[in-house]
Amino acid sequence: MSSTTRASRDQRSAGAVLLDDDQRLHELGYPRKLSRRLTWFDNFAVSFTIINIIAGVFTGFGVGFGAGGPRTLVWGWIVVSTLVLFVGAAMAEVCSAYPTSGALYYWAAKLAKRHNAAWSWFTGWLNFAGQIAGTAATDFAAASFINILLAMEWSSYNPTKYTTLGIFAAILFVHALANTYTVRLVGLLNRISVWWLLVGALLIVGALVLKPSHHESAGFVFTQFKNETGFSNGLYAAMIGLLSTAWVFTGFDASAHMTEETSRAAISAPRGIVRSIAYSAVGGFVLMLSLIWSVQNYGAELGSGTGFPSAQIVLDAVGGGLAKLLLVVVTGALLFCGLANLTSNSRQIFAFSRDGAIPGSRLWHSVNPRTGTPVKSVWFAAVGAFILVLPSLWSSVAFQAVVSVNVIGLFGSYAVPIFLRVRRGADFEAGPWNLGRWSGPVSVVAVLWVFFSSILFLLPQSGPITWHSLNYAPIALGVVLLISTLWWFVTARRTFNGPISYGTPEELAALENELI
Repeated sequence: MSSTTRASRDQRSAGAVLLDDDQRLHELGYPRKLSRRLTWFDNFAVSFTIINIIAGVFTGFGVGFGAGGPRTLVWGWIVVSTLVLFVGAAMAEVCSAYPTSGALYYWAAKLAKRHNAAWSWFTGWLNFAGQIAGTAATDFAAASFINILLAMEWSSYNPTKYTTLGIFAAILFVHALANTYTVRLVGLLNRISVWWLLVGALLIVGALVLKPSHHESAGFVFTQFKNETGFSNGLYAAMIGLLSTAWVFTGFDASAHMTEETSRAAISAPRGIVRSIAYSAVGGFVLMLSLIWSVQNYGAELGSGTGFPSAQIVLDAVGGGLAKLLLVVVTGALLFCGLANLTSNSRQIFAFSRDGAIPGSRLWHSVNPRTGTPVKSVWFAAVGAFILVLPSLWSSVAFQAVVSVNVIGLFGSYAVPIFLRVRRGADFEAGPWNLGRWSGPVSVVAVLWVFFSSILFLLPQSGPITWHSLNYAPIALGVVLLISTLWWFVTARRTFNGPISYGTPEELAALENELI
């Protein structure tokens, strides 16, 4: 067969896939406005990059290091990552049935038996809060690691809360610019990020295995228990330590938010969700083991002036220029993670505002006709993330509450449509990717885990409890829920009816030519 014939056949096949994707989108009530240019790998790469084993392990390591120690870090990783896989699989099944950028809040509206608009409203706002906080937390962590590198390079450099905020603002600006121009550029950067994570993780693990003159014993790695929380109850400390793994696995809903830009979305997006969790679970476990095995001075590393015990372990274990190189790898991973976070964040804002759920909705769901991207939603997300980090100027514990809200908001929004899908039972019309007879049990386990882990994130994480050590997550989450609840009862319950249908599939097919 000639190359010309093959190319012609491939073009016809790609066209058929796009028609199928667009037809399903029309059936869900929307015209195609975003450019459908992402492959299955691009879709997977977004979620894999946001989960980001390097960024997640290095920034979350400190919690488990002091709350349960190696035993909780190792066994907690195995247990929590397995439970998160249940959550992802249950989400993936719903995503296959409803492949639209609105994702979670759209699913809630379609799956609820009553009060559809209310379920959709609160799910969407939980996801919105979690997404904004995720972008803020990731880019702020990147700014913190850049500060560490600058201080290593120039002894005269003195990081302050103001320099950190300035670096954070610059990172947000660059990420917003990258998301402004074209989805292809973001797709390319996400593909690069996958290889950065894989090669970078191998480099870090290899250095920690080969370079240090001292390694801890297997008994230390798998059984050593440490409780530096300030609470005497060891079980409580171990439960708190589970959070170090729980907040690694956030943001995999990104695959769902990118469905309207992905070919064969009803299959590619669910696979992207599940694969990103599974691959991250394996790779992150190896990275976690290498860090614990390379501990040189537990007490000094736990109280490290860098603010990150994981970074101090690398500095103590390998030292010199190699330590700088490894921390550059970590910083790069955080930057890729922040970029992908902002991409997902902006798509959620685009979809939510398309259905009239955000003030100024008409502005935020507009799409640049040249690039095919929701440019204004991108900058909305960037500004929102910057505002969330401003409290770091006067209270670091307040910012930690933002991190907690990130996890509670995201996983809460994951659990709602899964719970509603369980209530639907046999009435649920599954998509091409589904769990079959395992759907019910998997979904029940997923909802129970989210409920339990959300409670953990609201509990005090260090003692004695003072205004400086208090976990402000309940307050921050309470404010979000209070605002959304008041808004709902004052105006939204009369104006927001859930996801909007823009017409019949036939009408949308005709309308689409005018919108693109």
